[in-house]
Amino acid sequence: MNPFLLDALVLAAYFAAIMGIGLYSSRGQSSLQDYALGGRSIPWWAVLASILAAEISAATFLGAPGEGYELRNFTYAQLALGTILARVLVSWIFIKPYYTYRVVSIYEFLEIRFGPTTRQAASAIFLITRALASGTRLYVAAIILVLGYEMITGTRPTQSQELIITFASLLFLVALTAVYTAMGGIKAVVWTDLIQSVVMFSGLGFVLWHLAHSIPGGWDGFHAKLQQPGDLSVWSLGQIHQGSLFANLKSVFESEYTLWTAFFAATFVTMATHGTDQDMVQRMLTAKNPARSRLALVASGLADIPIVMAFLTIGILLWVHYQYSPNPHLPERNAHIFAFYILEELPPGLRGLLIAGIFATTMGSLSTALNALATSWVRDWYEPFLAPRFKSPNSLRAARWSTVAFSGILVLIGAGTAWMVITNPTSRILPIVLGIFGYTYGSLLGVFLLGALTKNRGCDRGNLFAMATGFIVVAILSGLPSDLLKLFGFPPLPRPEWLPMIAFPWRITFGTLTTFLIALLFRSSKPIPSPQERTFPS
Repeated sequence: MNPFLLDALVLAAYFAAIMGIGLYSSRGQSSLQDYALGGRSIPWWAVLASILAAEISAATFLGAPGEGYELRNFTYAQLALGTILARVLVSWIFIKPYYTYRVVSIYEFLEIRFGPTTRQAASAIFLITRALASGTRLYVAAIILVLGYEMITGTRPTQSQELIITFASLLFLVALTAVYTAMGGIKAVVWTDLIQSVVMFSGLGFVLWHLAHSIPGGWDGFHAKLQQPGDLSVWSLGQIHQGSLFANLKSVFESEYTLWTAFFAATFVTMATHGTDQDMVQRMLTAKNPARSRLALVASGLADIPIVMAFLTIGILLWVHYQYSPNPHLPERNAHIFAFYILEELPPGLRGLLIAGIFATTMGSLSTALNALATSWVRDWYEPFLAPRFKSPNSLRAARWSTVAFSGILVLIGAGTAWMVITNPTSRILPIVLGIFGYTYGSLLGVFLLGALTKNRGCDRGNLFAMATGFIVVAILSGLPSDLLKLFGFPPLPRPEWLPMIAFPWRITFGTLTTFLIALLFRSSKPIPSPQERTFPS
């Protein structure tokens, strides 16, 4: 039997199952609420699986083993500690108000609390940031096809060939995902996410087993290659400077993976992504009540620790494996190492399962993004501004068509990201993908916290000023102006030595605190309505 035939059959079965479940879920939809919230009837364990599928994109599937391969330790996993604390805070601060006011787009909460201007600003930030972040993730799934081309032809593709392969794969995956997402809505998203989670975790388990058995001498052979300082470490406090508190703080803010980052920066990052991002919150609102929504959210945080450890273990095992079995064709980019191993060394069938796992992570995070983008667009923009101009407005139809439109936008963003990474081979995937959120989501989290934790502070005008200031502070601290100048061929701006160049996990922390403290100076100009006073759309 052709060794690739079994892989093709596995992939065909995966795509058939996903499309069948997605299209089956489209039955009985008659309103935007059905499309966006699934009648609040989805079991908490399915919501849990959907949260995990949305969190683990192809960038994580390939990028996290790349981090383990490069660093040869588990310090990246420290960030999972902050995510657990953040989920507890999100479940306590945000989930109940979202259910109480029966919001479909979570940015409706900001209009209830402050006014329409804050809602529109927050929704716009979400739409732009989510499109950019999801688009950048898309290109990663094409890595497996680029390496497959190299394996079949025996030659490395040129930059133009790599771009063509990437663009074609993006069109294929996005088209399939857009069909079942546009037709089935959030029900299709959640139930396909469940299948994709099973595929993904099964593949990871098989790879760990296969890699562990490939290393001569078992544990002794594994440990013999990891004798350098920092190898296999789990905790990092960063660089310690004797006698200088400011120097130590500066070092902490400039470090990506330290214990301080885990407990502080990662907490703010997860509060923003899981409490103020329509993409993630929307699936939580499909549970029957706040208690089940909270259960799914906190349980997903606990599940993150073994999942991240598994990804990093794969990366470390890959490094040890290639110390014993050097391969002259090993890719230069760390994020390609895992994909190369899948194609070159896994047996047929198992190789197809892992390729399906990569596609599953891509389609899982993509479907949720498309559904959330469409929901936010229709609820926050189409219904208030465009629907009154039509004789027979139809929000459900608008949501489906906007899903298709956003699909095209994400393909273009993914192609642009591919061009950037292909022409800059030393780029690290995770900082690129995660860093996009840092510039804007601090402003979102700041106003959401103000709305949830205070009753008479904040107003539309003050919030806009605070959000803009939060963005500017993060841009300066992260060196964005100089990066933009260098992009267009100008010399970078001079930077004082005392000013820290904050690492990407800290961006949301500084943006949140700046936005919250400035917005806190303004008094609310409207009373908060009770849930009974609010008119709920059908």
